[in-house]
Amino acid sequence: MKSTRINKGLVLALIAVLLVVVGFSVAAGGAAETERVVLATGGTGGVYYPLGGAMANIWSNEIENLSASSESTGASVENVNLVNYQESQFGLVQNDIAYYAFNGVEMFDDDEPMSSMRGVFTMYPETIQIIARAGADVQTIDDIAGKRVAVGAPGSGTEVNARQILQAHGVTYDDIREDFLSFAEAADALRDGNVDVAFVTAGLPTASVIDLATTTNVNLVSIESAMVDSIIDQWPYYAEVAIPGGTYPGQDSDVQAVAVMAMMIVHESLDEELVYNVTKATLENTSVLGDTHDRGREVTAETALDGMSIELHPGAQRYYEEVGLY
Repeated sequence: MKSTRINKGLVLALIAVLLVVVGFSVAAGGAAETERVVLATGGTGGVYYPLGGAMANIWSNEIENLSASSESTGASVENVNLVNYQESQFGLVQNDIAYYAFNGVEMFDDDEPMSSMRGVFTMYPETIQIIARAGADVQTIDDIAGKRVAVGAPGSGTEVNARQILQAHGVTYDDIREDFLSFAEAADALRDGNVDVAFVTAGLPTASVIDLATTTNVNLVSIESAMVDSIIDQWPYYAEVAIPGGTYPGQDSDVQAVAVMAMMIVHESLDEELVYNVTKATLENTSVLGDTHDRGREVTAETALDGMSIELHPGAQRYYEEVGLY
């Protein structure tokens, strides 16, 4: 009888030990629970969408216990709101839109400044392309006065770019017949002869412009060097770029232009380790981005702070300090 009681005691002790082990296992499993994040990109026909999908795949593959997905959105203006209200953890935006939102100006002048937004890295230039219908006889921006002009969708970054570039040349909306049209609408209007000039802000080459130039006789309008300098002096988030000859059908020579930068933003409250890991994973796997889209080849660690228009997130800053770029 005594040995039976001992055996029962041993059994109870073993059960207790097993319960403790199971408890530790459950706790450890909980600590390693997969974190899920969302990257807000843009329309399916733009550059943000494929690059955002590639980034999400990099993060999921390279960062332990992280599951990332990308979603199609209305791009920059929508994305700063999604990040500001923490409905998306990451967002792709133009650096000028980030600047406007952070400071509460332009299309955000009725809102509280989104000062909790932080930068992670910049990616590639988004060139402001000024496209004229051949029959409109527009060779310079001064020729735009009196013309019908597609200046971008209402409240869009393109519309602000158009207004600022025209303003630098002494041209206002009082001097033109403005139409607030999206990229696709502007291309159709040029093709049909309903507008003379359209402003398009996008990475090169832009699919809608390729399609337009393939079927319609158009020309790209250049900005003179002195005016480029004036624009950058007034709005320092712009950069001087060239649209290389051959970018579009019928374009034989380089066209001088200005550009804003595509960039990644987050909310300041996002975990520092997460942002560090995302920055590192993206900038050390840029070949994947280049394989996804031509613009992805322009994403590098060395240029990741070019045109940074808002404060850096500490997690991103830690990475740049670690590799000697900050």
